[in-house]
Amino acid sequence: MQQNGDMRIGILTSGGDAPGLNAVIRGAVLTGSQTGTADFVGFRDGWRGLVEEDLLPLGRHEVKGISKQGGTIIGTSRTNPFEGIGGVDRVNEVMKRNGIDAIMAIGGEGTLAAAKRLTDAGVPIVGVPKTVDNDLGATDYSFGFDTAVGIATDAMDRLRTTGDSHGRCMVAEVMGRHVGWIALHSGMAAGAHVILIPERKTSFAQITEWVTSAKDRGRAPLVVVAEGFALDNMSDAHSERGLDTFGRPRLGGIGEMIAPMIEDATGIETRATTLGHIQRGGTPSAFDRVLATRLGMAALQCALDENWGHMVALQRTNIVSVPFAEALGKLNTVPDDRYDEARVLFG
Repeated sequence: MQQNGDMRIGILTSGGDAPGLNAVIRGAVLTGSQTGTADFVGFRDGWRGLVEEDLLPLGRHEVKGISKQGGTIIGTSRTNPFEGIGGVDRVNEVMKRNGIDAIMAIGGEGTLAAAKRLTDAGVPIVGVPKTVDNDLGATDYSFGFDTAVGIATDAMDRLRTTGDSHGRCMVAEVMGRHVGWIALHSGMAAGAHVILIPERKTSFAQITEWVTSAKDRGRAPLVVVAEGFALDNMSDAHSERGLDTFGRPRLGGIGEMIAPMIEDATGIETRATTLGHIQRGGTPSAFDRVLATRLGMAALQCALDENWGHMVALQRTNIVSVPFAEALGKLNTVPDDRYDEARVLFG
């Protein structure tokens, strides 16, 4: 283990922003400062800052009071570190010139896949999982998820009151590319009559049956749909906005697609709302602040132990470290029994 401030660590936040990123940064920086084991710099805007050598200092002063702020003080982007002037040699060159011993990469699937590729080539990296969708394997929860569920639930509570006033069916589209955790949790919390998730293809006839059943009981139907959901007659999730830098379709619009279909089929006036970036923004919940702080502290220890190629993870109530390969190997999908449990309440 390095001691006496020997280790200099560069932190980056990559991919979509998530409430709790700043708390991770603060947890790592303050712990390194308090214990005298490490000091930190930040790379601006994710991998871009590393490749382009765009750094900023990260000390006690810079992280003061940031755990309650959403977003990330060092910026983020969906840059691929292997494109343009990037690559292993460039990363090593920037690290050597700036006296950086290790990288702490905070990000999701794309970020950690890039980190694994760099680690496999000998770059010393530790990871912190960041996925608002809660879709990474090997960790029970990731920071940002609890906040997103709270925001989505609040939004649905508001949609229900306007739906009740007009006797409308309200369709709320929430985040969830591959998994339906946000839809499941917020839908259960808000008392939704239909919850549609990527793991469970559903027929349109079944959706209209649930909607009609709720309407017949005098309720204004609330339908929650994850952006990655596909009807049983669709081969892929709905996407109309091209690909991101990692070659993945930019999802969104399934709510707007099925709302007029529901109206045509049932005769119930139907409106769709896409919550979108609202779910990512604002103040992180207390749960997410605590989890993110613990992850930042544990990631520093992972680096001090030179446990390269590992990310920190929450398993039960403990923070552990797991290899990138294990984290990336399996999606954290909604199990059938959890969906069936909620399904009892549909319609």
